[in-house]
Amino acid sequence: MLRLQKWLRRISMALLAAAVIVAGLYLYLRTQALPLSKISQTSQMLDIQGHIIDTFHAGENRRSVALSDISHYVVDATLAIEDRRFYRHSGFDLKGMARAVVVNVQSMSARQGASTLTQQLARNLYLSHERTWQRKLKEAMYTAQLEMKYSKDDILGMYLNQIYYGHGSYGIEAASMMYFDKHASELSLAESAMLAGIPKGPKYYSPYLNMKAAKDRQSLILEAMKEGGSITEEQAQAAYGEMLTFQPQGSQQQEGFAPYFRDYIRFLAVEQLGIDSSLLNEGGITIYTTLDQAAQAAAEESIKQIMPSGSEQQAALVAIDPRTGYIKAMVGGRDYAKNQYNRVFASTRQPGSAFKPFLYMSALQSGFMSPVTRFKSEPTVFSYDEGRKTYEPHNYGDKYAEDYIDMRTAISGSDNIYAVNTIMTVGADKVIETARKLGIRSRMQPVPSLALGTFPASPFEMASAYGVFANAGLRLEPIAILRIEDRKGNVLYEAKSAEEQVITAAEAYVMTSLLESVFDDGGTAHRVSATIKRPVAGKTGTTATDAWLVGYTPELAAAVWVGYDKDRMLTVAEAHRAAPIFARFIEGTLSAVPPKYFPVPEGVVNIFIDPASGKLAAATCPSRRLESFLAGTEPTEVCGSPADAGNGTGRENSSSGQGKFENGKPQKQRSWWNDLKRWWTD
Repeated sequence: MLRLQKWLRRISMALLAAAVIVAGLYLYLRTQALPLSKISQTSQMLDIQGHIIDTFHAGENRRSVALSDISHYVVDATLAIEDRRFYRHSGFDLKGMARAVVVNVQSMSARQGASTLTQQLARNLYLSHERTWQRKLKEAMYTAQLEMKYSKDDILGMYLNQIYYGHGSYGIEAASMMYFDKHASELSLAESAMLAGIPKGPKYYSPYLNMKAAKDRQSLILEAMKEGGSITEEQAQAAYGEMLTFQPQGSQQQEGFAPYFRDYIRFLAVEQLGIDSSLLNEGGITIYTTLDQAAQAAAEESIKQIMPSGSEQQAALVAIDPRTGYIKAMVGGRDYAKNQYNRVFASTRQPGSAFKPFLYMSALQSGFMSPVTRFKSEPTVFSYDEGRKTYEPHNYGDKYAEDYIDMRTAISGSDNIYAVNTIMTVGADKVIETARKLGIRSRMQPVPSLALGTFPASPFEMASAYGVFANAGLRLEPIAILRIEDRKGNVLYEAKSAEEQVITAAEAYVMTSLLESVFDDGGTAHRVSATIKRPVAGKTGTTATDAWLVGYTPELAAAVWVGYDKDRMLTVAEAHRAAPIFARFIEGTLSAVPPKYFPVPEGVVNIFIDPASGKLAAATCPSRRLESFLAGTEPTEVCGSPADAGNGTGRENSSSGQGKFENGKPQKQRSWWNDLKRWWTD
């Protein structure tokens, strides 16, 4: 009896000691922090419609989602094949391990796994896969800590977001997008059972590599789900017989799409917004951009169609919505793989005559020049700097009107003599001031040659500046990134529209009216007018080494540049490629958008004038042209009978067919027949 009592005391003491050790170990594990997990998250770049245009990751394509955003079929399939008793054990399932051994021996295959999901998660998060006792002890410790610190749903969510599904995809969301191009929440039973089978052996069970093995594994999982009661026999058979549609392998890679824009977004995020590069590559952030894939495709296709395949000539195009400032398309060169230099931001190219709208805007604002101000187009030597210097510009091809021309004619035909006369009249400092207000940041000097665009400007600056004319004088700072969110959806950055009324709506409209003439007969862009079936305004620019067309509609402003990287001289044919690129792009992008007139704001007076004299045209004047003026700058002298010139006495169609003049106001700016021919016929 004494011996029995002694043994009982010893057993009690041993049990007490074990309990103390277990309690101490529990308290120790409870207070210890788990190691830092080095699991990275794939970051995404989205276009304006929310489509992925690029991903960033450090070798692991991974996107975490909440457990509630994962199809219940995925959850059921994973638990059925990996850990049936997941919600009934505390991290270690001795009963499950025994059952797995029996099942696997009976089937002579690895039908069921022996490790719990928590054990697998601990191993994948914190440990290597080496088979040592030290690693196994750490795995047990981390497994216990995970069960102490997290709920079962948390552990299951972490597991499904980090497990490897092959081909660089980690987590069920990345796998679902890669294999089926759908979110994890949208997966069907058949798709879920297929994906749940891959982690066991990604190289062996991938449907891309071994469809038979993948289908066999799917069948095994469906059978396990049926045995577990989550699906019926009919569901299992239907799912196995379902023909799955897989994404072509590698189809999600966007290596050839908008590469220059993607580089620009990276630059903005890291260099200007201060996003850490490691967060960009591994932090699972989402960048929402302004890119329009339809506009981008039209831009790339326009350049491809116009530029000869064997030519070394380069091209750049950038398009901005003037109403929002959103950058819709960007092509920085013809072959990103060969040269990553983004010519959209090249500040070494002379815009030539494409700069002249800033000059003429200054002239209109001066109050002593208007669209009918006349200068003689002839070879001229200009003196400046108090007579100490001279400047002798030339027209293209040394062609001159040898007569007086007005501003509209000068803009349409890009007359350089008129332009220099204008800058000498209004002052180069005023022109620089206007260009700065509109968005030109490049270096400029107050000399007569400024009028001819001899100081460089980037296509980006030019498109943004012309957008002010399209947007009734309101300048919006260009925007490429709308918002950046972290992996949990918290907003790290959100764009705020910066806008300023830099010129009046009336000034913008009169300038637009003048720039529309560039696409009319005799204008420098008339060759492409038939391609663009909508109101459009713009200006060409040609130097020895650069050719431009910068223009806009009410919905879109775009700058196109063509030239050589090493300042090689352009042939006539090479210089004529900018305009058709612009025309194809505008019409291709806006083909589904109904044509719109530029709205006429208050402060604009539309009257008929005599083109030869610039005087107000009465009904008896031999020729008439409808012209737009800033209120107060319209002519008062009359061509023809003065009695016919005022307050509704000349009620008749214009001899030029441009509209009806009634009660001193134009009813239409162009005849319906000319509109129909220009905008609706090929």
